Amino acid sequence: MSHDERPRSSRCPGPLQRRGFLRFGLAGGLALPDLLRVRAAQHNPGGRRTAVIMVWLPGGCSHIDTYDPKPGAAAEYRGPFSPIATKLPGVSFTELLPLQAALADRVAVVRSMQQTAGGHPAGSMQMLSGDPDTRDKPKPKLPDWMCVTNYLRSRSGPPVGPLPRYVGVNPPLEYNGPAYLGDAWQPFVVSGDPSSPSFAVPDLGLPADGDHRLDARLRLRRQFDAFRREFDRRLEMDAMDAFEAQAVGLLTDPAARRAFDLTLEDDATRDRYGRNAWGQQLLLARRLVEAGVEVVTTSLAGPLCGRVQNWDDHAVNHHVFDALRFRAGAYDRAVSALVEDVFARGLHEHVLVVVTGEFGRTPRIEYSPSTGAGDASAPAGTKQPGRDHWPRAYSNVWFGAGVTPGIVIGATDARGEDVTQRRITAGDFLATIYHHLGIDSARVTIDDFNGRPTPLVDHGTPVPELTA
Repeated sequence: MSHDERPRSSRCPGPLQRRGFLRFGLAGGLALPDLLRVRAAQHNPGGRRTAVIMVWLPGGCSHIDTYDPKPGAAAEYRGPFSPIATKLPGVSFTELLPLQAALADRVAVVRSMQQTAGGHPAGSMQMLSGDPDTRDKPKPKLPDWMCVTNYLRSRSGPPVGPLPRYVGVNPPLEYNGPAYLGDAWQPFVVSGDPSSPSFAVPDLGLPADGDHRLDARLRLRRQFDAFRREFDRRLEMDAMDAFEAQAVGLLTDPAARRAFDLTLEDDATRDRYGRNAWGQQLLLARRLVEAGVEVVTTSLAGPLCGRVQNWDDHAVNHHVFDALRFRAGAYDRAVSALVEDVFARGLHEHVLVVVTGEFGRTPRIEYSPSTGAGDASAPAGTKQPGRDHWPRAYSNVWFGAGVTPGIVIGATDARGEDVTQRRITAGDFLATIYHHLGIDSARVTIDDFNGRPTPLVDHGTPVPELTA
């Protein structure tokens, strides 16, 4: 059991939280326009507007109990869930996922994912940054693909519209980050439960006296700008004006507030996603990419997971099968609603969605005493079933732009222990995402702390079926 297996209720907000991000605003120091100007150094190759939503399952989802059932395996492997038919002839999911099974002709399921790290930190770093090290480190050595995309895309100028390029809705922040890129490339973080009636994103829009205060700040800023122009004739003031406009726009543009306002969705849509944190997180992710955000990450964690608030279903944490039942309804409903909307609203033309965790769970069921009572966990000392970490073979789900719908890629053996067809590595995973974003991960390099050009991914190639 790794140190990550104890209960966690708080999320690391990251060095650049939403309130701090906006409070830099126009107040001097490292002002928001300056931060945005720094971000103007990335390219958007090919000129296509592309976006990615990553739905992260922290701790690792059991592939055998969801997308890769093994009904013919011995009892100590197969688990209690029956396989059910999907929209694809001959392809089964388990009974936990009836809504996704009905939409299997819209998605691609990779059953042959593999990486080499058995711990949560190293496994997450392999999947999100391509670091091949199998040792668990306290912080990442390489920047994750989300921060890299934010950095590279910003070379072509500020985002279109008032919203940041990269938004994290309760995102995974524990084992990834910008590394040598610097904290300016962190996500704009939205935290809290979007299903709560009191949910709001602070600092978007202005308070009642905001117009007066903003005018005063702009006048002061223009005075400072006059001095700066005297000292730095090389400054491209047209560009500075654009960044100033974006900073003001983030504070004043009604579109920024509308993008985050879930009350603008009709009741039927909100119900279809599920009136819970996960459903509304994925609905918010859809709204954000529609509004122009280019990278959205969201982590399905917290109370809906069970006692330890993640998918790390060791017997000491959860009764693995009770935990899967406990979270399956919210998970199946939220993901299936996102699949439906991506196609119904035309987002499949440019938005790629991937649902994944850092690894799967051991095919062989193990039994250990629970360390505490709670949702999906028996009282302390009660022996219960669990599954441990398993990076050798696991599944993830893809849909949207570039993905060939209605296919299964790869296969595992009769017990779900090892890949037998089409091994897809963490490097392939990253190369596929970068390919969708128009970034040639095999050739693009970024200088590290020592000034050495470092490739984005020095192993792996895009998966053809996911990059049409």
